[in-house]
Amino acid sequence: MTDFHKPTRRALLKGAGAAGFALGSGAVTGFPAVISAEPVTLRYLGTAVNQSADIVKKVKEDLGINLEYIPVITDEVTKRVVTQPNSFDILDTEFFSLKKIIPSGNIVGMDAKRIKNADKITSVFTKGEVDGKKIGDQGTAPKKVFYLEGQSSKSFASSPTEWITLIPVTYNADTLGIRPDLIKRPISSWKELLNSEFKGKASILNIPSIGIMDAAMVVESMGDYTYGDKGNMTKAEIDRTIKVLIEAKRAGQFRAFWQDFNESVNLMASGETVIQSMWSPAVTKVRTQGVACVYQPLKEGYRAWATGFGLPKTLTGKKLDATYDFINWFLSGWAGAYLNRQGYYSAVLDTAKTHMEPYEWAYWMEGKAAEKDIRGPDGSVLEKAGTVRDGGSFEARMGSVACWNAVMDENTYMVRKWNEFIAA
Repeated sequence: MTDFHKPTRRALLKGAGAAGFALGSGAVTGFPAVISAEPVTLRYLGTAVNQSADIVKKVKEDLGINLEYIPVITDEVTKRVVTQPNSFDILDTEFFSLKKIIPSGNIVGMDAKRIKNADKITSVFTKGEVDGKKIGDQGTAPKKVFYLEGQSSKSFASSPTEWITLIPVTYNADTLGIRPDLIKRPISSWKELLNSEFKGKASILNIPSIGIMDAAMVVESMGDYTYGDKGNMTKAEIDRTIKVLIEAKRAGQFRAFWQDFNESVNLMASGETVIQSMWSPAVTKVRTQGVACVYQPLKEGYRAWATGFGLPKTLTGKKLDATYDFINWFLSGWAGAYLNRQGYYSAVLDTAKTHMEPYEWAYWMEGKAAEKDIRGPDGSVLEKAGTVRDGGSFEARMGSVACWNAVMDENTYMVRKWNEFIAA
């Protein structure tokens, strides 16, 4: 499998050199003092998506803890957990990876009693709900893998327990990006990706396990077929989906098959494509170049993804305590606000809100027009005053999730068939 979130994904928004810029921020207090004479260093394994020099600096200031990042691609994260559990102190991985990681026994359940804001984690994770309403759970919906039967269990619990697999870090709902100035009409359905009107100007993400789910959203939206689970297709369903893609490719529908953040930005900014699979920060980057680009809400809903913190079984003593301190700090608000300003969503919304200006919260979370220019963590202007966030409010966007990123049981077969499509 290929990397889901390449390090370049957040190059624009990472704000690595932004010393101390954070609207509404302030000192985070109420945490255990770490003895400075014996500073703890936590080795943080994950993709570069959630890794930032600003977070390192703030954790050092507030807790005295040193973070040492180990940035690798998604596949490598899983491989290291399974084969080298002694090589890291805290894990940051995607929820879909848990089906491969938990059976190894190298990750243990987190004690909910030691997580100060455990009861405030959004119900997207704990119940699969937004504002009391069930959302789509096809694929690896976090609620399916959020709890373990016991601390060292190798199986997921079907109902809440005190043992949590991953504490959410970031999550979002993905859709298609479009160029409204070049399309010049409303786009409301996934099926538009294969509309012959856009022949030679469409693109799909060439990461098999995500690309095929985008394709499944297209197939279902055409009304020809309904999947049992778009995130866990049968071989026959994989064949059906790939057949549709190959026919479209041979008809000249696709301009490109992108794998890299910057590639997706360049395709849209240049106008080579007018509709394609896209990531939210890439749409923002196109717009910062003065080019019209929209992360288009679609009637069939979104494909979502989520990452979270996990604990290796090897962690004990002072390092274990420091890791819980770090996670509690992460949920206390500053980090949540930092991530929200990049277009992601944080685990505990209440605490993040206290670290954001009211106009920022209104724009990012409530779907309201920006009263002032919207800035990223590094101070750069992301959106001008008057802009409304694509997809609207948190409730509107996360409440419209149809499926989640996943690794299929037939993953090996799926990747082989996907490669046949790319080579066709």
